[in-house]
Amino acid sequence: MEKKQYLTDVALMTSTNTEFRAITHFYDWDPLTIDGDDQIYETASFMRDGKTCSLIHVKQPEMGMTSAAVTATKLIYEFRPRYLIMVGIAAGVATDGIASQMYGDVVVPDIVWNYSAGKFVSPEDADISFGDLGFLPRSTHLAIPSEVLPYVRQAIASPENQCHVHIGPMACGSSVVANRNVLEKQIHAQLETTAGLDMESYAVVYAAENAPLPRPIPIIIKSVCDYADSKKSDEYQKFAAYTSCEFAKLLYEKYLPLE
Repeated sequence: MEKKQYLTDVALMTSTNTEFRAITHFYDWDPLTIDGDDQIYETASFMRDGKTCSLIHVKQPEMGMTSAAVTATKLIYEFRPRYLIMVGIAAGVATDGIASQMYGDVVVPDIVWNYSAGKFVSPEDADISFGDLGFLPRSTHLAIPSEVLPYVRQAIASPENQCHVHIGPMACGSSVVANRNVLEKQIHAQLETTAGLDMESYAVVYAAENAPLPRPIPIIIKSVCDYADSKKSDEYQKFAAYTSCEFAKLLYEKYLPLE
């Protein structure tokens, strides 16, 4: 059987219109369609050490893990990227256990985990309770390939980097969190070092890890747009989407191995 090779250097994924608009500012994208697929893809390129490197971008049809898993799988199958990078916005945590987070700060997870997996029961049968509702967590964890993190740290230390970057776990769930009790009881009670929350990261990493060879290396780069509480708003989404894309661009254009 013929051994398949990577066909694309970097694939980028977004999940919202705000994220999509942010990534379109960085390159002159050309639309690409595939017969039998309603998805619209975009292609671009950048130069690295005298070599032209290829980019593909796709915005998933809707937010959430299901759409992210399907979109990532199609992206991997059609374009066989070396790196699969999801950029965009996430909720920060702003707790004492995490270095101070500001709007626009970047979170690059070393672990992604699904905090919403579990069973709802009576409160007396669970350690986590919300009034008359109890929750038995059955969370699952995935690690970002460890060989990526030294390059992330090099990009963080670069004089070209203008972003404050946090490396730590990213909690992923099926719903938007705008309640501090959920953050404290359901998320930090399970993994207190969690540095951010989103709705897609776990599915993207899962799709990459379970793809046929050659598997892409998954990387999640998301920026803080709010703090998973009742003050949640859209005010900083554009800024956060931009800083996420800015750091991702620095990482793959200057530091990630592309040989």
